[in-house]
Amino acid sequence: MIASSRSPLIWFVHLSVILLVLLWTLPTAGLLISSLRDKDQLAVSGWWTALSTSTQNLVFRAPGADAQVEKDGKFVISGNLLEGQSGEVSAFGFNSREPTAYTPGETAEMNDGERLTVQADGAFEITSDKAMEGSRGQRIFYTAAVPPRFTFDNYREVMRAEGIGASFINSLTVAIPATIIPILVAAFAAYALAWMKFPGRAILVAVVVGLLVVPLQMSLIPLLKLYNGVGAFFGVPAKTYVGIWLAHMGFGLPLAIYLLRNYMAGLPREIMESARVDGASDFDIFVKIILPLSFPALASFSIFQFLWTWNDLLVAMVFLGTGKNELVLTGRLVNLLGSRGGNWEILTASAFVTIIVPLIVFFTLQRYLVRGLLAGSVKGG
Repeated sequence: MIASSRSPLIWFVHLSVILLVLLWTLPTAGLLISSLRDKDQLAVSGWWTALSTSTQNLVFRAPGADAQVEKDGKFVISGNLLEGQSGEVSAFGFNSREPTAYTPGETAEMNDGERLTVQADGAFEITSDKAMEGSRGQRIFYTAAVPPRFTFDNYREVMRAEGIGASFINSLTVAIPATIIPILVAAFAAYALAWMKFPGRAILVAVVVGLLVVPLQMSLIPLLKLYNGVGAFFGVPAKTYVGIWLAHMGFGLPLAIYLLRNYMAGLPREIMESARVDGASDFDIFVKIILPLSFPALASFSIFQFLWTWNDLLVAMVFLGTGKNELVLTGRLVNLLGSRGGNWEILTASAFVTIIVPLIVFFTLQRYLVRGLLAGSVKGG
């Protein structure tokens, strides 16, 4: 018996697949880890350091003069820089030009005879021989080694933001019909192009393939002008869900028709011929035979179309508007950053909030994805 050995090409393919999986998985894993990290740690270190202790340069403002107490003839303001969190202070200072001038346990002489002492555990004391004045407390600069902290605060902030629930409903209202409508239209067209003989069928197939490469950005404005013109003629408001459904249908139909036509053309011809012999019409064949057999292809396109419509922002802003009642989820989450891009740390949590529904759709239909994409790729009608 001759022992079989695997070709080096097989190992190369396996290694390539593993590399591709890592390239796609690592960014997502990094995004998930970042969404669960403390904001301060996220701002100063990468996600790959999430499990290690990080050194951070921080600023703490001590309480004002109202918090001082008298002890042994001296006035004292005390507290803890770490505010109950674990960590260890390695250096401190009271001036931004020298934030690490002192080590824990040392006493820093400040202005007006005030003295600052900071311990390694973050405990500090500001003492003075006379009563301190001023409502604003002293700023204390310090360097601390902080262990990793994980929290759901980023998710809580996103979910508590004003209008998130309404925007979530708006996105569902856009994505679900914008997925179903193209499938219904494309299924009929694909059956006609695959099994019904009529003049110009080959030209129509070529046109559909050509439309696959038309950039959305080039056709968006002409489509909007056409829609507004037709809407003005019939007295239909410009910013409606109908408009965005039609827009997504137009942009999604070429891929849907191409995908479904290839799949249907690969179905056994004998089934259709037997049905015709039994007196079935084209509509009966389509509804009772073609649609049930084409479910893998329908599921494949549903995944792509739903992902596109759910994550879309450009088409939604153009055809639906940016008002508080019309804004979709992606637009709402972008607005959480503000005009200056502040509070950017919640972007990681926002990303996972937006992909919850697409993940449910994908894992529900993913077993049909490859079968629907590959079927019909060898045999054509």
